[in-house]
Amino acid sequence: MSTSRAPLRRSRRNRIFLGVCGGLGEFFGISAFWFRLAFLIALLPGGVPGILLYLLLWLIIPSA
Repeated sequence: MSTSRAPLRRSRRNRIFLGVCGGLGEFFGISAFWFRLAFLIALLPGGVPGILLYLLLWLIIPSA
């Protein structure tokens, strides 16, 4: 038995800024809130780690 998962895409429905967190939430089957919280926490030590990771994912993950 094989289970097929939808491809990773940025979300058009569940987006606040660019749809990265919404797309990750839909792909992994959890609330996008947790990804948003993780990026917010990554912004706290100076902003660079969270912003760079978010922009990198925005470039890598295709739009829906």
